[in-house]
Amino acid sequence: IAGLYPPGSTFKIVTALEYMREHPDDYKDFHFDCNGVYHNGDYSIKCFHSEAHGSQDFVKAFANSCNGAFSSLGLVLDLNRFHSTAEELLFNNPLPLSGYSYKESSFNMKEGAGTWEILQTSIGQGTTLITPLHNALITAAIANGGTLMKPYLIDHVESAAGEEVKKFLPSAYGNLMTFQEASTLSMFMRSVVTDGTGSGVRTDAYSVAGKTGSAEFETGKETHAWFTGF
Repeated sequence: IAGLYPPGSTFKIVTALEYMREHPDDYKDFHFDCNGVYHNGDYSIKCFHSEAHGSQDFVKAFANSCNGAFSSLGLVLDLNRFHSTAEELLFNNPLPLSGYSYKESSFNMKEGAGTWEILQTSIGQGTTLITPLHNALITAAIANGGTLMKPYLIDHVESAAGEEVKKFLPSAYGNLMTFQEASTLSMFMRSVVTDGTGSGVRTDAYSVAGKTGSAEFETGKETHAWFTGF
């Protein structure tokens, strides 16, 4: 709740949501040919280990966590709307976590940002920072049809005699997204596990949906490894 980290590719959940909101009728028509490195002017964005993903539609690009694809679509987004969507998902805002000291996640990109900032921010790099708890809350809202529940730690309090003194019950914070948006993102996150970078948690015991991420925090150093899912 107090550690702020670059979200890396887990942030592609937010980028994907914004793209869907701006292209509700044609996001399924998105196409990108990935050769491992995306070039835009003097800038280059590499996919993980410079892996060439080949022909990618929107679902495949998400499942494979294709940096080139998400950097390219970031350039066509309305940055004001992108900023608003991030704040609707509680970046730059308090979390519904009373009684505990925590850090607010930050999303700084606004209209007028340069090409490099857009390319980096769209794939969860740049100056964007998030706490693990916040990442889990966004994921939980997706799993819950768009509705975020307030997190709590204690189920109930008992007396020494075993009698229940107090019971804590779930309560809703509100909707972070529509039911349809949550359902679509759930499908995308399921594809990460069945056909993409999250194959390590694939199992026949139950259905897993998730998003992986490798976040650079210092040039030449190891990355932060992320997995968020349900």
